[in-house]
Amino acid sequence: MYYIAALYQFTRFDDPAALQGPLKAVCDAGDVKGSLLLAREGINGTIAGPRDGLDAVLAHIRSLPGCAGLEWKEATAEKAPFPRMKVRLKKEIVTMGQPDVDPTAHVGNYVEPEEWNELIRSPDVVTIDTRNDYEVAIGTFEGAVDPMTKSFREFPQWWEENKDRFHNKRVAMFCTGGIRCEKSTNFLLQQGVPEVYHLKGGILRYLEEMPEEESTWEGECFVFDGRVSVGHGLKEGPHELCHACRRPILPEDKGRPEYEAGVSCHQCVDETTDADKARFRERQKQMALARERGETHLGTLSLDE
Repeated sequence: MYYIAALYQFTRFDDPAALQGPLKAVCDAGDVKGSLLLAREGINGTIAGPRDGLDAVLAHIRSLPGCAGLEWKEATAEKAPFPRMKVRLKKEIVTMGQPDVDPTAHVGNYVEPEEWNELIRSPDVVTIDTRNDYEVAIGTFEGAVDPMTKSFREFPQWWEENKDRFHNKRVAMFCTGGIRCEKSTNFLLQQGVPEVYHLKGGILRYLEEMPEEESTWEGECFVFDGRVSVGHGLKEGPHELCHACRRPILPEDKGRPEYEAGVSCHQCVDETTDADKARFRERQKQMALARERGETHLGTLSLDE
């Protein structure tokens, strides 16, 4: 059994590079794999491993400056969700490209999962999904606005172009685990929106705590690990990953003529050149050879939000 922890903490790290090596060492010692991002604004990532190893890493992170109150969302998987461990330095732990955004200063009003349905059904509330288009495509809350952004960096421009649609509305926002809403709600408050709310713990906490018969969630939730998608109770969903474009696909999509394992799917077949596809085929070949040798090929993809 593998234990999975999705976590983030906005805090001030004066020297993130100094934290990188010791954090990676604790992960390696506990056989914990996944991806952690370090920046001056904090830490973000998803990791998985045996119970003792994961607990050791979480204890180490809680010992970092400003991380004593770290919360995380936990799940389990029968197969290893990640092939290796990466601890990377970044400018932002979730990229929005807005230097004045500071979630440690002020964010929107947190809404508990049991209060969410009533809020988003209010006639004076607009509900906005802050995730990327491929995530929204497989599931979202009923009635939510899809900005159709390909990356979180596009959200501020989308808001500027669409804000007049939401005049005199209260704004409720949500994302996978809550991190993007920490930034997007701070951004909207800076833009003068008087009442901004966001789902505490994100979709994952909602799906974990809300009974399915009371849920306003429709579809599956994309996750950034080997499970690809989860549903109510955080039960692993039916989706797999196209390793060419990293978008979710259903098992039946593998029967479509555009699908070639690791090379293309119906969503990306026209987005890459013949040279790209040839390179992807070679990667697939090397991965297959590595599996025969009982090794993990470095080209094996993991997921980062």
